[in-house]
Amino acid sequence: MHSAVQLAIQQLDKSLEFLSKEFAGIQMGRASAGLVEGIEVETYGARQPLRNIAQIAIPDPRSIAITPWDKSVLGAIEKAIRDSNLGLSPVNDGHSIRLNIPPLTEESRKETVKVVHKMAEEAKITVRQARHDAMEKIKNDDALSEDDERREEKHLQEKVDEMNKKIEEHAKKKEHEVMTI
Repeated sequence: MHSAVQLAIQQLDKSLEFLSKEFAGIQMGRASAGLVEGIEVETYGARQPLRNIAQIAIPDPRSIAITPWDKSVLGAIEKAIRDSNLGLSPVNDGHSIRLNIPPLTEESRKETVKVVHKMAEEAKITVRQARHDAMEKIKNDDALSEDDERREEKHLQEKVDEMNKKIEEHAKKKEHEVMTI
């Protein structure tokens, strides 16, 4: 397999992994650790993801409990949540932070589905760009015969088609989750 195809396949896998992480952060009207675990918190002179400085628990379907390992960072966590664009109001009791997740309205569900589709389209654009770059490298490789070039292009296209199908499946699954009450 040509090195350009291998590199493109790695990029395709990374784009799907990134999309999955982005989908995990989408609010769906029920509690999920993925909603907050990636929020960057300014602590100890550096920015760290929330999951690195606190335990994130889901005590019930409509709330998230965040308990930092060091209580002195409670204020920084609260500020990071307020500054994030999640639209959640943290409740600080001095030991932990509680987030109440409001149920989504029909209108907000439809808006969330639009965001899901936009994210999926951005992932597809990344896939197309990786395909384009690999195709250019294959065409410019004088060491490949025409048959080898076509074989590599075909193999790459199969991987691209497979990845686009996976992106569509992820988007449909997420859309179903968002629209299910």
